[in-house]
Amino acid sequence: MSIDKDTARKVAHLARIRVAEDDLPALADEFNKILGFIEQLNEVNVDGIEPMTSVTPQRLFRREDVVTDGGMPEKVLKNAPDAREGFFAVPKVVE
Repeated sequence: MSIDKDTARKVAHLARIRVAEDDLPALADEFNKILGFIEQLNEVNVDGIEPMTSVTPQRLFRREDVVTDGGMPEKVLKNAPDAREGFFAVPKVVE
């Protein structure tokens, strides 16, 4: 796929980027280089390769999901500008 000046103009418009008319050929060339690199990546054989989240094998630290703090709603609501019936009260924003 090749990107021409008109397509570069459309992409810039969709991305809401102001590009001067003189800079459109250079932008189209950059897009073509990016697409060429993606085509090179598509040629790589990745059959049988596990997806990776990191280049170094690591195991995520896991902890038990338990409540370690709480049971003090009075202290939490003490800083609220408006608290009612044990909850934060907020002004109505939808009519």
